[in-house]
Amino acid sequence: MKFVIQKDKLAQSVQDVMKAVSSRTTIPILTGIKISANSEGVTLTGSDSDISIESFIPAEEKGKINVEVETAGSIVLQARFFSEIVKKLPKDTVEMEVQNHFSTIIRSGKAEFNLIGLDAEEYPHLPNVEEDHVFRIPADLLKTLIRQTGFAVSTSETRPILTGVNWRLENGELTCIATDSHRLALRKTSIDGANEGKYNVVIPGKSLSELSKILDDTNDLTEILFTDNQVLFKAKNILFFSRLLDGNYPDTSRLIPDESKTDVLVQAKEFLQSIDRASLLAKEGRNNVVKLSTMDGGMLEISSNSPEIGKVIEEVQTEEISGEELKISFSAKYMMDALKALDSSEIKVSFTGAMRPFLIRTPEDDSILQLILPVRTY
Repeated sequence: MKFVIQKDKLAQSVQDVMKAVSSRTTIPILTGIKISANSEGVTLTGSDSDISIESFIPAEEKGKINVEVETAGSIVLQARFFSEIVKKLPKDTVEMEVQNHFSTIIRSGKAEFNLIGLDAEEYPHLPNVEEDHVFRIPADLLKTLIRQTGFAVSTSETRPILTGVNWRLENGELTCIATDSHRLALRKTSIDGANEGKYNVVIPGKSLSELSKILDDTNDLTEILFTDNQVLFKAKNILFFSRLLDGNYPDTSRLIPDESKTDVLVQAKEFLQSIDRASLLAKEGRNNVVKLSTMDGGMLEISSNSPEIGKVIEEVQTEEISGEELKISFSAKYMMDALKALDSSEIKVSFTGAMRPFLIRTPEDDSILQLILPVRTY
């Protein structure tokens, strides 16, 4: 194998596939990046057997030459060293050549590295995904769906199914739900041309987080394909595979209250900042609990009390409060995460009592909601 490639293209592809390479894998060859070259261009692959990412660098793009391949072939190189080398090469072009016994020379300017490679034939094959049912989402919308739900997945392995985001596609509507059993994030969107497919799968939160880092903020369509145990996201020159989580996702619809006793309409930024300030003193037992009380004149009192540190009280003017008086305690972190996920200047919080889950929504938009369970304080 021998080719000359533009350094910036190679560095970007290496950065993308590195997101799937783990140093803790039990399969030694997976600590490497597979590099394959043919007349069409160069393909890089990284995998940890849960996530696999393939990045393709076309030989020519928009009349610009990216790669000149002299001899086709493939090799696996140690990811950690290869990625650092590529970053620090001195010139804009890189020449790579595989010699006998998988010895690989990387040249750029006056610098020459010689890495010992591994046989690419030993590298596991990527899953085969049938292209029967494909649906498409603009990349920027996909990133938004991930940002608005992924943060609420569980980080504990006691219930592995909750470490993923539940994607349900039915009648052309995609619903994404994440919960760690203390909070829940839900976002719906309609998908053009997806009226036939019907899916109910759980995608690991970690996979979606890595996918989001690779996707461009454009409205280019990303293709999504499911099999029994894999999902494939196809974006421009990128294939991103992830395994799906086994098991049934809990029915979360009964968690969401359909009535409320107290409704508060408030400016999101002001509300977020006051909770942020209250949380400065709310470090009790990692829960960082903040209290909220409704007051006369459409005011909210946000407070926090930590016996060893001190206390803070702040009043926030709302747009409107309706319903019963309320005193409730909740995790400041959960509330701030939820508010950051809602892209809105105004938010509506609906309470159903001091010990019942409450909802945070944007007025006039039922495609997104956040639910938080209160904290019992004595």
